[in-house]
Amino acid sequence: MQSWHGLDEVPQDWGRSVVTIGVFDGVHLGHQRMVTRTVDMARGLGLPAVAVTFDPHPDEVVRPGSHPPRLTSTARRAELLFALGVDAVCVLPFTLEFSRMSPDEFVQTALVDRLHAAGVVVGENFRFGHKASGDLETLRTLGEKYDFTAEGVPLVSDGDAISSTLIRERLADGDVAGAAALLDRPHRVEGVVVRGHQRGRALGFPTANVESPPHTAIPAEGVYAGWLQCVQSPSPYEGERWPAAISIGTNPTFDGVERTVEAYALDRDDLDLYGAHVAVDFGERLRDTLRFDSIEALIEQMHADVARARELTS
Repeated sequence: MQSWHGLDEVPQDWGRSVVTIGVFDGVHLGHQRMVTRTVDMARGLGLPAVAVTFDPHPDEVVRPGSHPPRLTSTARRAELLFALGVDAVCVLPFTLEFSRMSPDEFVQTALVDRLHAAGVVVGENFRFGHKASGDLETLRTLGEKYDFTAEGVPLVSDGDAISSTLIRERLADGDVAGAAALLDRPHRVEGVVVRGHQRGRALGFPTANVESPPHTAIPAEGVYAGWLQCVQSPSPYEGERWPAAISIGTNPTFDGVERTVEAYALDRDDLDLYGAHVAVDFGERLRDTLRFDSIEALIEQMHADVARARELTS
């Protein structure tokens, strides 16, 4: 498996390959169908499969300030694409200059000169080039010119066409189970564990306060059942995953104003994860965020939340 940031990192002796192109944010069921088709075609031709993606999100460059909430980090996206069988992931830096390439320029620069595409697989609604002037038919015409085939994969639907936008909408509504159905796995929020107010520890439920990167797609405020995983840490917990009760909100009982993501690893009060890179996977929504009249009422509800989270994640 090879990972390249920019076309300059593609090896000079790279031969012909089968390429799929997309932002692939979330690597959802629709993306998975497209990538699987790419891998199947590549295997049939005896060639490597390459996934081409972009960073930052094109919307942020074309319409500054409109960056959509990100379902997956670039590293997580590559991990998921490799798991589907691609041999290489090429992340193209999406700049204003890049956005002004004509469809022909993009094809010749990326697909022909560097990746030597024998086949290209995209979604049937694929648009590319300056002002999205190119479409699937444009790609097929350019394929005839540059000696590669172009195939469009139909959209996947569950009533509505599955898209990253639809998944973001479900997360914004707190429907993490609905988002998971479209992703074919739980939605994940990653970040570094930082010190918070340590109220959870004082209440008997020590939580990992997860600071995520900007533009991360955070589900709606509420309490959830899910899992906490230590992705990278010098501690002995690296790679471990625990069932968890997860809270997203401002802690209204304590008049909080800062929105946080906090995960309590069920029945674990011995974990020291400060500074660790962790992942929070969301399974089911338990309830809305509430303001309690007393600490005792809050603790009682937390016990009920933990019991329900344990049922859902066991």
